[in-house]
Amino acid sequence: MIKSMTGFGAFTLKSNNKTFTVEIKSINAKQFDFSTKLPLEFRDKENEIRKLICLLLERGKIECIINIDNETDSTNNYVIDSDLVKSYFKDLKQIAEDLSTSISDSELLSIAMNVPDVITTSKPDNIDQDWDILQEVISEACRITNLSRENEGKILEADFETHIELILKYLTEIEPFEIDRINSIKTRLLKTFKEYSDQMANFDTNRFEQELIFYLEKLDFTEEKVRLVQHCQYFIETMKENTSNGKKLSFICQEIGREINTLGSKSSEANIQKRVVQMKDELEKIKEQLANIL
Repeated sequence: MIKSMTGFGAFTLKSNNKTFTVEIKSINAKQFDFSTKLPLEFRDKENEIRKLICLLLERGKIECIINIDNETDSTNNYVIDSDLVKSYFKDLKQIAEDLSTSISDSELLSIAMNVPDVITTSKPDNIDQDWDILQEVISEACRITNLSRENEGKILEADFETHIELILKYLTEIEPFEIDRINSIKTRLLKTFKEYSDQMANFDTNRFEQELIFYLEKLDFTEEKVRLVQHCQYFIETMKENTSNGKKLSFICQEIGREINTLGSKSSEANIQKRVVQMKDELEKIKEQLANIL
């Protein structure tokens, strides 16, 4: 099973005459990148919320929006620091006069009222109970987000299997050209051998045959083909594991790429090179999508 880092989850719960709503959006990122919008009364809980979501979602760029709607009268849940407002208003008015700027008192008051800490929210008496409920809602929203990630992962898994199958298909298509390639190399070398043996009286036939065998073995890529098949099979097996492991799949992709590159470097035959390019193209498509795997 593989899990995408792209997902969305939302959950709403009504309790204590309040409606708790948590929305989570997740996209791919190398690490855990977290941002949140939450009510003022829970601002001091931001670090705990971060830790909880990191535990449940692990990795990705996460945006969490938390809303708590109070169904009862909440007009007295805020406090205005009048002295602070007056101080800001006085200073702003003085600055405006010093700069000879035309600005109305109502505009100055609006600016002063928007300064941080001028308006504070008083914490309700049942804040601890609300915190317990909020954690429950966050956990459920994360569970729904993970389901979304798993569904996205199933689509990517099917896509990966298609790319791997194509890589193996192009690999099998190399075989008939490989036989022709070896025969061509043998013919060319034997022709050269005949030319030199006719011209040189002391030509070392045994040494030449040893060099010929070494050269042919060096150009043989049977081992690379076997390893490439094994790496592709391991990639599929890793996808089917119970936990998602994008980093492990990336390492396997590196090994697949290494074998494909070796195949290309050992042969200049046009038909083989064409299949090598096609295999590289399929592998590149896998790498691009692996960036979104958890």
